[in-house]
Amino acid sequence: MDSKEKSSSEQEGTRERGLVYTWRAGCCCPTPERLPGWSGKTVLQAALGVNHGVLLSVGGEVYSFGNLPWKAGLEDTCIRCPILEKALSGQHVVNVEAGSFHNGAVTESGGVYMWGGNSAGQCAVAGQASIPEPNPVSISDSETRPLLPVKILQLACGEEHTLALSLSREIWAWGSGCQVGLIATTSPVTKPQKVEHLAGRVVLQIACGAHHSLALVQCLPAQDMKPIPERCSHCSQLLITMTDKEDHVIISDSHCCPLGVALADSQAESHVSSSSLETADGKSMTGSQEEDCRKALAEEQGLVGAEHEVASVCSDSDGQEDSGISSPGNPLLRDRMASKPHVGGLPDHLLKESGEKQISAELEQHSQEEDLIACLPGPAGPSTSALNSLVVSCASAVGVRVAATYEALSLKKVINFYGTTPGEAASPSRTGSPGPDGLKESREEQVKLESMQGKKSSSLVDIREEESEGICRRLSLPGLLSQVSPRLLRKVGRAKMRAVALTPTYSGEADALLPSLRTEVWSWGKGKAGQLGHGDILPRLQPLCVKSLDGKEVIHLSAGGNHSLALTAKSQVYSWGSNTFGQLCHSNSPTTVPRLAKVNNATHVWHAVAGPDYSLFLVDGEDFQPSLYYSGQEERKEGDVSSENSCLKSPTLLLSCSKLGYISSVAAGESNCLALVDKNIMGYIASLHELASTERQFYTKLSAIKSQVLRPLLGLDNLGTVSAVQLLQEMASLFSKLCYLTGQHGASLASFLQGSKEAKNLAVLKHSSLFMESYTEYCTSLTNFLVMGGFGILAKPAMDFLSKNQALLQGLSETNEDAYPLVEMLNSLFFLPVRRLQNYARVLLKLATCFEVASAEYQSLQDSSACYESLALHLGRKRKEAEYTLSFWKTFPGKMTDSLRKPERRLICESSNRGLSLQHAGRFSVNWFILFNDALVHAQFSTHHIFSLSTLWVEPVSEESGNINGLRVTTPEEQFILISSTPQEKAKWLRAISQAVDQALKGTSDLPPYMSGGNIQRQEPPISRSAKYTFYKDPRLKDASYNGRWLSGKPHGRGILKWADGRMYSGMFRNGLEDGHGEYKVPNKIMNKSDHYVGYWKEGKMCGQGIYSYASGEVYEGSFQDNMRHGHGLLRSGKLTSSSPSMFIGQWVMDKKTGYGVFDDITRGEKYMGMWQDDLCQGNGVVVTQFGLYYEGAFNSNKMMGTGVLLSEDDTVYEGEFSDNWTLNGKGILALPNGDYIEGTFNGEWGSGIKITGTYFKPSLYDHEKDRPKTLRKFGILAVPADEKWKAVFEESWQQLGCEQPGQGDRWKAWDNIAVALTTNRRQHKDSPELLSRSHTQTLESLEFIPQHVGAFTLEKYENIKKYLIKACDTPLHPLGKLVETLVAVYRMTYVGVGANRRLLQEAVREIKSYLKRIFQLIRFLFPDLPEEGSTVPLLVTETKGRRSFRSGKSDSRPESPEPGYVVTSSGLLLPVLLPRLYPPLFMLYALDNEREEDVYWECVLRLNKQPDTALLSFLGVQMKFWPTTVPILGENKKVLPNTKDACFASAVECLQQISTTFTPADKLKVIQQTFEEISQNVLETLHEDFLWSMDDLFPVFLYVVLRARIRNLGSEVHLIEDLMDPYLQHGEQGIMFTTLKACYYQIQHEKLT
Repeated sequence: MDSKEKSSSEQEGTRERGLVYTWRAGCCCPTPERLPGWSGKTVLQAALGVNHGVLLSVGGEVYSFGNLPWKAGLEDTCIRCPILEKALSGQHVVNVEAGSFHNGAVTESGGVYMWGGNSAGQCAVAGQASIPEPNPVSISDSETRPLLPVKILQLACGEEHTLALSLSREIWAWGSGCQVGLIATTSPVTKPQKVEHLAGRVVLQIACGAHHSLALVQCLPAQDMKPIPERCSHCSQLLITMTDKEDHVIISDSHCCPLGVALADSQAESHVSSSSLETADGKSMTGSQEEDCRKALAEEQGLVGAEHEVASVCSDSDGQEDSGISSPGNPLLRDRMASKPHVGGLPDHLLKESGEKQISAELEQHSQEEDLIACLPGPAGPSTSALNSLVVSCASAVGVRVAATYEALSLKKVINFYGTTPGEAASPSRTGSPGPDGLKESREEQVKLESMQGKKSSSLVDIREEESEGICRRLSLPGLLSQVSPRLLRKVGRAKMRAVALTPTYSGEADALLPSLRTEVWSWGKGKAGQLGHGDILPRLQPLCVKSLDGKEVIHLSAGGNHSLALTAKSQVYSWGSNTFGQLCHSNSPTTVPRLAKVNNATHVWHAVAGPDYSLFLVDGEDFQPSLYYSGQEERKEGDVSSENSCLKSPTLLLSCSKLGYISSVAAGESNCLALVDKNIMGYIASLHELASTERQFYTKLSAIKSQVLRPLLGLDNLGTVSAVQLLQEMASLFSKLCYLTGQHGASLASFLQGSKEAKNLAVLKHSSLFMESYTEYCTSLTNFLVMGGFGILAKPAMDFLSKNQALLQGLSETNEDAYPLVEMLNSLFFLPVRRLQNYARVLLKLATCFEVASAEYQSLQDSSACYESLALHLGRKRKEAEYTLSFWKTFPGKMTDSLRKPERRLICESSNRGLSLQHAGRFSVNWFILFNDALVHAQFSTHHIFSLSTLWVEPVSEESGNINGLRVTTPEEQFILISSTPQEKAKWLRAISQAVDQALKGTSDLPPYMSGGNIQRQEPPISRSAKYTFYKDPRLKDASYNGRWLSGKPHGRGILKWADGRMYSGMFRNGLEDGHGEYKVPNKIMNKSDHYVGYWKEGKMCGQGIYSYASGEVYEGSFQDNMRHGHGLLRSGKLTSSSPSMFIGQWVMDKKTGYGVFDDITRGEKYMGMWQDDLCQGNGVVVTQFGLYYEGAFNSNKMMGTGVLLSEDDTVYEGEFSDNWTLNGKGILALPNGDYIEGTFNGEWGSGIKITGTYFKPSLYDHEKDRPKTLRKFGILAVPADEKWKAVFEESWQQLGCEQPGQGDRWKAWDNIAVALTTNRRQHKDSPELLSRSHTQTLESLEFIPQHVGAFTLEKYENIKKYLIKACDTPLHPLGKLVETLVAVYRMTYVGVGANRRLLQEAVREIKSYLKRIFQLIRFLFPDLPEEGSTVPLLVTETKGRRSFRSGKSDSRPESPEPGYVVTSSGLLLPVLLPRLYPPLFMLYALDNEREEDVYWECVLRLNKQPDTALLSFLGVQMKFWPTTVPILGENKKVLPNTKDACFASAVECLQQISTTFTPADKLKVIQQTFEEISQNVLETLHEDFLWSMDDLFPVFLYVVLRARIRNLGSEVHLIEDLMDPYLQHGEQGIMFTTLKACYYQIQHEKLT
């Protein structure tokens, strides 16, 4: 084809598509003509009415032609040239439909327009006979609020009604007659209403006949089926009945409500239209008739509609004739007949007739049983009784033959109507036709008779063929329960159980993307001619399911004048209804249930259209070009009298379209037929038809394999092992899935050909991944079956079946050789589907060549074609691999095969050619190496070892070591060197192992290259990887399984290790050992709980910080070393409720308490603070008890032994020798609270009588102080010195900075360690579930910058260090923060609870001072240019300017110092960080210590505060000139009156009260200073002049302020400041002010109120 032609092909292509041809209906040899005057726009869709038609062109425009009586001025003319419907221009119509005399159109936005005849309201307009122009119809759902317009997808028009299918797949209807399917009180219905009976179901397509309606509905998923109720909810009849005749039993579940409402189990929400029932001649049937109707139903249950029963049992789907039972005089049949007394009276011809019927029935048997068994569920479901399931079994087993018998009985009436004589019927010809005039008359007569016999009508029963639900068919079997052999039942039972795998198991994914094949047909409307398919000629007011089409995979419906057609996915057509002119394509009788139509003996129908009294079929012809067949009314030639020719008996080839082109769709009208034809430009159309046709044939073939090969195979007995059966079932179910997908694709292509045929919408292109995945899944399953020798296993049980069906297998597998082994044939048969991929690739490539190379279509078709091609090659390789593996297993020693053979395991290469040997192997040893896709197997004489590839490392051995062709293989527990015979062999194995390892790690071996991004193979698998492994010989890890990261054969990185005894470690590894942060659990079998450790590890042992929770309930938090508690730690024993709760915090050495520690014995209420050794109290210590006893002194082996001091709550003191806890023994002094004391020898336990030998002293009152015993003054001497406490905590901090000894080490290394600690801790926290808060993260980020210090040390640098410290101490992730956190914890542990004892106050203060000193040392190590304690940082000159004393009311907020400069002290730097955290326990001790003083002070404060301001000022002796005259109250100045209270100096009072809200002495001093400034300010305002305070003036005023401030614990505040303030402040301004406050405090205590 030259390029000029090619470039213009696009425009030409569109011009040559959608050509319209019409011809007269019923014409034998039509000559299709183009529509005159048609401009040649591409027509997408056409529809014909009685005498008119509508066309839809590509631009969404609508044209009309023919007789258009509704248009003004065109009433009597016939328009030959189509005219544009201008009212629709600009609407972009997507669907047009024509009824007999009216039209409809659907726009892109889902709107509906109707026009034409409206006599019955079919255009949804009230009171107008016709609608001349397209008129919009509003359809809105009344159930939604607000009312939403319903979007419509498709319309269908009948003679007097219209149906619309909405986007939500529900049906809306309007017009007249019962075919509307609505529960309506008025007629006609002009406002569209929803057909409620199908609401909630997914409707796929709708069709309208003249007076009936059809809907194609998707089946409900199995789980939506509801249990069947016992009685009908409308007419209260039993749903399952059992009638006992003389010699047989009828069990029926085929109840059909006389109200025309289906009672399928899925229809729980049945709506009853009304109790009256429209009968065949249109009269209303009232209650009494209904009663009769019911009686008739009950009486005739035995013979009811057996004709339809058989039609449904035996409707043909494969056309397989079973020669064994096809003779008319079948003996079985005769016997059955003879055995029935009540059959005796039947005329002989009836038996013959029934025999013939049986033949047509038996044609079906294969496919039918297939369908039945495929759909039977395993055991009977909960809703079916045992009896039902038994009947099911019999139904499927005894099957069709028996049913045929009853067909004969029920056909009696019908045959009589057709007036055949016995002689005629006896003739063997199967097409015995009735007499010339008989046909038409008898039909009318029959219809009349049926109407008259409304009462007796036996055809009310809805034939529900319950294949899919597996519920029984209605059967009356002679002596059913006695005559069915148990063997038969067993066989059926087995088949049922096995065949579960074959029901299409497709997921919703395919059903969502492609047309569903799991469909039901529902019909309603008038049924005079049986066009509803329910086995009767009654009308139905509401949709009812045509049960006999269940499971037939109907994909398209068409409704004609009085008949209906259903097209299935297998390209077969079922027809039912009137057959007056042979329009049903089967024997010349009407049928009230669907029957298979015989069209040209072919099963390649892909489009069927029902006209008024004829049918049109599009069938695949030669070269995939569609042929058009016609069946029905034929035009009579002039003068032809015989009625023989009034109809075409079998479908006739109407048009062989080689001249016209490719027909894509046809339309049927009363007088004309119409076809849309495409010309085959550049082969594009031909390729599409080829794809569609081959796909349908392929589906037919897959279905045949499924039913005729796969199903019998699954039904065989003893199919080998359970695993073989499972593999076969899995393969069968995936085959079934693939088969279903193919059927769906065939159906989608048929509808695609009737659309705009854009390549980009091809399913095989659009949803290619769906196809590829299905093929890949199937092929994987099939190769697994093959590798396990599945076909070999099948050979024996299936031999009988295979040899009988050799011809069938040859036909299906497309092999001609007779000598071909049967099992091989089976093998090739199941690999057959994979060939289809190449067909897809070929056709897509053909389609691509129809486009410009640069176009997007060309690109996507080309890419898709390449994908299918590569998948086909990939699957071919998979098959070869499987066959190679299978042949290997056949030669491999048997015993090992069983343990090594796995379905998904494939052989890559093996060393039977001696190409590979083990280094240093013995002379006689056999070493066979086999590389599979998941493991390397080392086989020896009788043993073999499997090395999993995911934990295998291979590398060539360096040549220096002398092994030229060596490969080093590393596994977690072995390392060996393989020697290959040649360098080529070495390269081959290295490449093979590397690739196999890489594939095993990727886990994508089953995916073809197109998925894994090209064919590029990574040669080197990664050294570091994630994998699972179970250890088998390492003594420490035997039988433990590890899952995590690896590096060169060792666990390295994060992983989980589980031991067989239940131990588990989860965390970081390094070189095969636990290293880093991890979690460890050890089960304790005795206590049935487990020990649990979370913390740090080093080289496989617990090392560093961690928390160990013991099974006993003890918890240890602290340092570990070599799996032992070592360093600082806290041990909690028992809960508070348990028998001996206690707590220890302190130093541990090798799992023992050694060094300083605090032990809180909660049970005894004692706390020990002192030295330990080997878990015992040893050395100096202090004990306090909850009863206020205090002991300090020496301990030995957990006992008070040696010199000690004991104080009781009332200040009685004993100082001397002790021999045991609280036991005095030896010399000592006992001092009493009043100052008397006894000196001597003491013996006995404190509190229970003490023997004393000694002298009693009563010192005189005037004795000098220094002669008193010094006990109370040397308090704390026998306790552990503060600097000796918590050494381990500080040591750990120094070690974290990388210093062995405090202050010795490299400072930069310390900073590096801090950085490392911060990053690892942050990473650790990132992995942990508790996320860091945002502020915490910001703190951490700012800590990553080290404060720089270059040049002289200035105040600014000092401030920077201070800021850094505050941040560092804010987060425990920083070593300093960790230190502070630990110190706070130990301090609280020591001084809370029993430790809150006033005797411990000085100890507590000393401890804080010691912390300050030791932390300061650490900080000076990090910041070496920080001056030492007490040094001064010079202030810059500018800073000293403008400083004024508090006397003028202004002040610098910086603490006072003697020189202009800033003193560096540890307390100034660190107290702001430490004290707020330690404040609660410390202040508590102060409060306890000063309790008595403060009580006196407080009583006085309360007393004096009762006085008004002026009285108190005068009482305190404040000079009058300082008294405020006016005070601001709520913003305005008010005069001070004698009764004014709490108003004078209020601001100063408020200021002083803030002393309780601050923590550090420096802050508290600032508060005092501000208070003085406030007082000065107040006095200034009163005096209006400058003045200087003298202490005599100031003191009373300040005393007033202190009283009014009412500070409860002022004594504690004072003592705290005194103890912790910087010494250099004592003589400065703040020092004097503090002294004043202290003086006030003592003054108030001793104030006498006079």
